[in-house]
Amino acid sequence: MSSTPYQDALSSVEKTLDRLKRCTEDEKSKLRDELAGLRSMHDKLVSGRVEIVIFGEISTGKSALINALVGSQVSAVDVRGGWTKEVWHVAWDGAGYTIPGFAQSQVILIDTPGINEVGGGPRGEMARDAAQRADLILFVTDSDLNETEYSALVELATFNKPILLILNKIDLYSPSQRERLLEVLRVDRLDGILPPEQIVTACADPREKEYIIQSADGSERSEWRKPKADVAEVKALILKLLEKEGLALVALNGALYAADQSDKIVSLRMSLRRTQAENTIRAYAVSKGLAVGLNPIGVADVMGGSAVDIAMILHLANLYGLEMTYQKASGLVWGIAKAAGWVSATEIITSGLISLFKTVTMGKGTLVTAIPQGAAAGYGSYIVGMAAMYYLEHGSSWGADGPKVVVKGILESIDKESVIQQLKDEIGKRIHLNRHAKK
Repeated sequence: MSSTPYQDALSSVEKTLDRLKRCTEDEKSKLRDELAGLRSMHDKLVSGRVEIVIFGEISTGKSALINALVGSQVSAVDVRGGWTKEVWHVAWDGAGYTIPGFAQSQVILIDTPGINEVGGGPRGEMARDAAQRADLILFVTDSDLNETEYSALVELATFNKPILLILNKIDLYSPSQRERLLEVLRVDRLDGILPPEQIVTACADPREKEYIIQSADGSERSEWRKPKADVAEVKALILKLLEKEGLALVALNGALYAADQSDKIVSLRMSLRRTQAENTIRAYAVSKGLAVGLNPIGVADVMGGSAVDIAMILHLANLYGLEMTYQKASGLVWGIAKAAGWVSATEIITSGLISLFKTVTMGKGTLVTAIPQGAAAGYGSYIVGMAAMYYLEHGSSWGADGPKVVVKGILESIDKESVIQQLKDEIGKRIHLNRHAKK
């Protein structure tokens, strides 16, 4: 039996959750928000929940629109504006829509802070996360779009979600003014961004009107009354869209969310592991420098250095969660050395001459040669480590370029003098702290 797009979306979220569960504790601690988001998305798909997120500037009537759609005062509407300080949810029980096959399906309306007060702080991040999770976006304005609104709407369009633009507070305009505003929005502002039929009007919180009431005795008195909210056009368009594409929208949104979170998890894991890998490479480069530089026996020093390189690659493979045998690690060291060409030759010649000097002086010249020989050996190890890191990050593959191109790129990107000087400094400190070396 073939799976449906909805089942595929649920499966992709579950696979991403499973990948996150296999992260290290350090990685999990840095991915708490992603884990919470994926669990929420999983619950959303399992229950068939539809999420409609409302955006707009302060005082355009976002909260009033939610009240009018729900049919009760679930959100405070304040004349000061900027009342909504957090992202919050309310069930739209009167929507009359459920995803086919999901008895517990709900439509949820989600309000966000005004786009002109969000900025780049935590509330901005919450608003962006809400947009990313949304199945449908409502953008509320009460006039022609200003620069802030237009920029926000264009950015929201990049999330690839259906967007309905609501021209609210139409009671502030005459019929001719309304028609002109709609024409400006549909033709001048949003042509190519939103289809004209996805731009509709509303009067979510009508202003009070003065009514003249005539009594039976012929006397007159005035009374101010608030007309009923008019959001029929908005509700009709939402339900028409959900009836036609609701299931597909939720499935697509779930799959897109899982893919985005998966990329984020991979990126963060790679960043964390790259930092750990680079620290590991530097530590092994220094260790190799000390092993080669302080070994008083000629030839044995070079052999010991090769063992350090193999151990480094085995350590890096374990860090990336990849299996690596000693033989394969040894072959990788040799392959990188060949690809490096003049680097390995320089190391061999330098180490060979110094090894010969150690042999002639019967080990007495070790301290004289330790730092230069160690730095040369450490630099070679550093190149081997950086190349191995690339190889492991790409799934134990050099890709289409091959090892020579990769190593060449690494050599061109590294400041050799800086690396060698750092190695000399570190090796010198280690020798200074080694009481046995002083003898």
